[in-house]
This record gives sequence, structure tokens and C-alpha cells, in this order.
Amino acid sequence: MRKLAGRIAAFRPQALHIATEGPLGFAARRHCLSRGLRFTTSYHTQFPQYLRSRLPIPLAASYSALRWFHRAAQSCMVSTQGVQSELAARGFKNLVRWRRGVDTQLFRPQRKEFLSLPRPIAAYVGRIAIEKNVGDFLRMPWSGTKLVIGDGPERQRLQAQYPAAVYAGFRFGEDLAAHIAAADVLVFPSVTDTFGLVNLEAMACGVPVAAYPVTGPVDVVQDGVTGALDANLARAAKRALRIDPRACRERALQSSWEECTRDFESHLVACHPSPVARLKPSASIIGRVTT
Repeated sequence: MRKLAGRIAAFRPQALHIATEGPLGFAARRHCLSRGLRFTTSYHTQFPQYLRSRLPIPLAASYSALRWFHRAAQSCMVSTQGVQSELAARGFKNLVRWRRGVDTQLFRPQRKEFLSLPRPIAAYVGRIAIEKNVGDFLRMPWSGTKLVIGDGPERQRLQAQYPAAVYAGFRFGEDLAAHIAAADVLVFPSVTDTFGLVNLEAMACGVPVAAYPVTGPVDVVQDGVTGALDANLARAAKRALRIDPRACRERALQSSWEECTRDFESHLVACHPSPVARLKPSASIIGRVTT
């Protein structure tokens, strides 16, 4: 905490946002409270479900700890209406919406021939870990290719158990965008993510999404228009193949970085003690906080 406090003091921020509830987040929260500084937080991950998948910790206990953490903030930012409603039902009081954005210049429709694999290609993109539920994707019946893009602690075990899939490893930038754009459908098997930015990235590439009808996908994927939501993941993936890629791209274009940034900035400005700052949001606030 002492080292973090020194860095915050040296930076002299106009606003302070705590991105997640990890060790740095707890230290920053304590620092702000000890000095009477207002701050904002955000809720990105359903940690109660993640913890329960590893340890027998009751959901009620985890949510109680999260309520304690976030209630000291001026506001707690959440990505979708579904997450906001779920947390409100669990007693969270200071929730505000912060829409997510996607880089539609990087993630764009490209040549399918980039990947010379049997089609249709169903791709998973993300961390290969127990909470991402990648096993459901690898177990589902599929007549083409299953492509796994990413890495993580579960990769070695899953690769040994499901050797028929193609494991592309970690990709980033243009290479990642080209891999996603070459797929025929993105399969999102997670049931604990609060949003799933990769869904927007796939749509921006003109690739429909198949997912379970749970919090996160239900607020991002429009069933029958930009993808398919179904309790049967294979059925969702097959149905998503019939989706018009142009509709996916059009949906992603509505989620620009500018809209995302303005949402974030408005919540920071509301936290600032100066009335002038509240009336005149400045791009410099964003620049200093996100540097």
C-alpha cells in the first residue's frame, strides 16, 4: 500500500478508478478512504462463480465481500443491463452503466482463405482456464474444424484430451483479427463472464456468435440476428452459420470506442470535486487516467 500510495501521489490524478477487486484494488481502496478521496470501481468478472468452481465457497459470502468492496465507491460501473439487474437483486446500490467498445478498424471482415482448414470452422478465443468452460466447446459434436485461439493453465490437459481440435496458441493484433475473421462462427462457452468482449470483436469481423443464453451473451448477442443463443451449444453453433455477416458488422459499429470512452468519462467527472469539471468533461481526464 505504501508503494502504491507514493505512485498515486506522484501522478496527482484528477480522478481515480479501481478496475478490479485484486490486491492492487484493495490497496487503492484503502488509500482513498484513508485520505477522503472519491473514486469509482467497475465489476468485470463474476468472481463468486469463479471461486465456487475451484473451492466450496458459498456465493452469498463472496457477494457480501464484493458489496463491501464496491459500496465505498462513488459508482460501480457495469457493462450490461443484465449484470446491473443481477447485482441490484443482490443488494448493490451504486451501479451505473459503462458500455463496452470495440476497435472496428482492427477487427474487420477479411479473407476466409487465411485459414486452410476443413470448414465450417468453429473458433474459441480466450483464456484456456476452468472458468471459461472450454471443455463444453471441445465436447460438442462438429463436422468441420474446432479452432482454439489462446493459452492458459488448462491447455495442456485439454489438448491431450481433445487432440482433434487445432490449437493456435496466443495471438494478438492483426494476427488475432485475421484468425477470428477467417472463422465461420465464434463459440462462447462461458457461463460466468459479465460481457465477453471477444463477442463484439467477432461481430466486427462479420463472424456470428454461438453462446449459452446467460448473463453476458444475452446482452451482446441478438438471437437470430448476430448469432444464436441455445442451451445446446452445438445447436447454437449450427444455427449461427445461417446468420448474415453484414448484420454482425453493423451491430459492432454501434459500439464505438468513442461511446465507450464518453460513458467512462462521464462517471469520472461526476466523481470530481470541481463543479466546473462536472459541466465541462475534458478528454485530458481520460488521457491521464488511462495512460
